[in-house]
Amino acid sequence: MAIQTFTAAQVLTAAQMNALQANDYNQTVSAKVASYTLVAADKGTRITMSNAAATTITVNTSLFAAGDSLRIQNIGAGICTVTAGTATVTSSGPLTIPQWGGGQLFFTSASASVWFPDAQTTGLTFIASVTPAGAASITFTNCFSATYNSYLMVGNAWTSAGAGADCYLTISGSTGSTYNWGGFYTNYSATTLNGYRAAATNLGFNMGLASTLTNGFTTWIRNPFAAAETTFSSQFAAQGSTAANGYTMISNGYDSNTSSSASCTIALSGGTTFTGGTIKIYGLANS
Repeated sequence: MAIQTFTAAQVLTAAQMNALQANDYNQTVSAKVASYTLVAADKGTRITMSNAAATTITVNTSLFAAGDSLRIQNIGAGICTVTAGTATVTSSGPLTIPQWGGGQLFFTSASASVWFPDAQTTGLTFIASVTPAGAASITFTNCFSATYNSYLMVGNAWTSAGAGADCYLTISGSTGSTYNWGGFYTNYSATTLNGYRAAATNLGFNMGLASTLTNGFTTWIRNPFAAAETTFSSQFAAQGSTAANGYTMISNGYDSNTSSSASCTIALSGGTTFTGGTIKIYGLANS
């Protein structure tokens, strides 16, 4: 329950006493879906966020006093980020909250708070997942942040409406991007290794040549949110109807634009659509 105010000489009823202790066992919950800005009445409560897309909880000044606290939990698939508005938010851990994660926001003054995230497994943290069926391109919005330097994108058992379409990754928000990449590929039936490259293209980073059967890739994306060049490393495999038209590929490259980017897009060339599978993105803990 929210904090109550009592006056001098007021007689407390049994109902009021029961209500006061109820919060110790069944904390008042404020359920949110859209991004939310904290208000004074949130003191001592528990806020839950449930959204399939990325959200924020903003912390402003002059709403809470030193010693006040509240809990925030994310039960949605989209990552939730505790964001400093006019107040400061410091933490030794990430300010991003993955699904089923949470923590306590504690105020040291009316304008300063500390975020204490609950213990989480170090390593990869799930950020978002997309089922791309029916789309020629998909976008992960606000998937990059200052929380992570490196990200892993996994395309699992995805399929294409047409064979031979290139799969490109572009970093959104980097106007004037030029992608330079190269690598090696081989057919399953071949014993030779072939090289390929592209310089200063705006199509994006090539992650593979799609098959109508099963495709898969694992791609590392480094420093997309930093004001620096973004680099990529990728492994791709496609199942062909015969050994001659299935193949594997290893590629590396970079985006020469140094703008900070929060989002990325995966697209198939020629307007070819995805027909199934999943594409997921994870953040790699900095420590």
